[in-house]
Amino acid sequence: MRVRFLLLVLLILFSTNTFAEEKNSAEPVKKGKETKLEEIVVTATRTEKELDSAPGSVNVVTKKDVEKRNIQTIDEALNTTAGVVDSRGKGMMDKMANVTLRGISGQQRTLVLTDGFAVNSPYSGSVNWNGIVPEDVEKIEVVKGPFSSLYGGNAMGGVVNIITKMPEKREFTVKGVYGSSWHRGEALDDLKKFYVSYGDKIEEKLRLFLSYANNTTNGYPADLNVQSSKPTTSITGWTATTSNTGAKRYLIGDKGDNEWRNDSIAFKAAYDFSPTSRVKFSFLRATDDWHYDGPHTYLQNASGNEVWSYGTVKESSFIAGAGGSEWNMYNMGLETEISQAKVKLSLGYLDQATYWNVTADSSATRTGGTGTVSDTPTTAYNADLQVTVPFLDGHILTFGGVFKSAKLDSQNNSLTNWGDEDTTMALTYQSKGKDRTYAVFFQDEILLHEKLTAYVGFRQDWWETYDGYVNQIGTAGYPKIYSTRSDSSFSPKGALVYKPFEQTTLRTSAGRSFRSPTLYELYRTSTFASGTTYASNPDLKPETVTSWDISVEQGLWKGAKIKATYFENYISDMVYSKTTSSTLVDKVNAGKGESRGIELEAEQRFDKWLRLFANFTYTDSEIKENNANPASVGKNMVNTPRIMFNAGGDLEKGPFGASITGRYMSKRYSNDDNSDTASNVYGSYDDFFTVDTKISYKPVSWAEASFSVSNLLDREYYSYSPAPGRSWFLSLTLKY
Repeated sequence: MRVRFLLLVLLILFSTNTFAEEKNSAEPVKKGKETKLEEIVVTATRTEKELDSAPGSVNVVTKKDVEKRNIQTIDEALNTTAGVVDSRGKGMMDKMANVTLRGISGQQRTLVLTDGFAVNSPYSGSVNWNGIVPEDVEKIEVVKGPFSSLYGGNAMGGVVNIITKMPEKREFTVKGVYGSSWHRGEALDDLKKFYVSYGDKIEEKLRLFLSYANNTTNGYPADLNVQSSKPTTSITGWTATTSNTGAKRYLIGDKGDNEWRNDSIAFKAAYDFSPTSRVKFSFLRATDDWHYDGPHTYLQNASGNEVWSYGTVKESSFIAGAGGSEWNMYNMGLETEISQAKVKLSLGYLDQATYWNVTADSSATRTGGTGTVSDTPTTAYNADLQVTVPFLDGHILTFGGVFKSAKLDSQNNSLTNWGDEDTTMALTYQSKGKDRTYAVFFQDEILLHEKLTAYVGFRQDWWETYDGYVNQIGTAGYPKIYSTRSDSSFSPKGALVYKPFEQTTLRTSAGRSFRSPTLYELYRTSTFASGTTYASNPDLKPETVTSWDISVEQGLWKGAKIKATYFENYISDMVYSKTTSSTLVDKVNAGKGESRGIELEAEQRFDKWLRLFANFTYTDSEIKENNANPASVGKNMVNTPRIMFNAGGDLEKGPFGASITGRYMSKRYSNDDNSDTASNVYGSYDDFFTVDTKISYKPVSWAEASFSVSNLLDREYYSYSPAPGRSWFLSLTLKY
């Protein structure tokens, strides 16, 4: 398999080089020919670099790209990018949405930045994708491959950098959206979005930006009640189904419409002391609240009355509790030049002030009963100093240091009434812990030839975890206090960028990345109503990956370009959950895995009014070692589709605009032994093909109206939950 991939890539390299050479010799450069302005990216090198000269595989989603599509959440803007898996099972209210790159699954293994500041939660590595509204974004840079040499932990699959906009003049925007499912109850009903922003540039020195967004939806019944116990013969209304592994199950109801609300505030300010010196400040705040409007039973007895319990199935199985979160991010930066050196200093504070969720006890009913409220506040500090300076002839050095620190304090309290989170009683569980990281990094950009550039760099991280504490109130052996321990990781990387012709770019890179265990993996132990305990492990080691890739990007005729990339990843010390007994699951470093694949991309632009695109991703992943579950060896890694395909187009002609995109993703596995082979059942991750479309009209330059349809073909599939069906949206945007 690997040999075939290499032969394919070499064939593409040969054919495209030949094409470029022939074109170069046949078409001399004409005097006065229009020069194309190259797009500038910053994520691949931490410095400004032309897109076609950047090392690594870089994709850019612009503000214009976002506006042309029906994008409700920022991660959706990435779901047509080659090599990107956007997992969002039940629309905007999905709390577990994640974006992963190149077959390295788990949000904790893909680093996400906002204006260069890491926003992965130190608790779990997750990202609040609802915290940044699409309307605030200037562009998103997706850099695939190992990038710990520049960014440290989490950057195993790559880096997603969300760059928000700053005004160049006074501007005011108001936007309203209303949408709902085509058939009530099959997708997000009564979705309402409101957005307003103001920006200004004062005396060419001070720039200000302020925005507010509010989103609400009545949701739909995405959380089903599926039981292994068959209803008695006198009960009707149930449906026979299976688990995701094919075992007999019975669908007896759902937990109600998953209603959701989100508020986001963003404030940014920048002051230019001179053309080379600037200070910046930003503040982002997002709050989410979710609840259910009341469960539904599908069961009836012989008299036609509703049935809420039978045999061992209790009424509590229909109940889902409310939850919410508050997320604040503060960031201050300074940029200046000292002689020939460019200096950047960034100070950041991420405050997950609350992340709470209610669980009803097994004895609870719809009208009341006891329960538990869990809250997991987490904070993180970050300081980053970077210096970029030319050195000797043909060298650009980028180096600096980083300090990061995070703290967790997770608590469970009993509730006298599960339906009221304010009826808090005694503390039943608490886990605490801290970690900190010191790091230095270095990169040398070396101009070997006017057409050949090399990048050599490394980063050394020293990681320490301390003040670990767990207390399971009333349980023997608690509280437990964990001793301080430390580890380190060396992350080297090298890359070559060769531009033999104007429209040809060849790239290759290799490197090593790592991920330190999250505070959740180190210190959070959870016991579920079933009696099973999922234990933490303060002795976990960092995960590592060694990766390499090779790619060619070739311009063809006017407006056309293609790109082909081959990659391989070798992962070690993967953190797995190990079933130690019938009631205990431990976390251990037990696994090794490999993934390899190819990304093919093509784009054709016709002047400025029409763009067509298509891309294809093939990923072959395999678990090579897993002491926690030997049956998984040789199986596909979880949440890694073998095939993804995206195609579409967009046009703008006069006041009219339109876009259409089609997306295919093959089946994914959630079990490491790939036993979840059943499809179209609750808990499965099915293959799917969906089509989204949008049409817009600008009657005047400052107003735009649009009509959008998501899942146009009304495909039915599961992404654990039943995915949203066909939905429609109306929007009106006013800009001054």
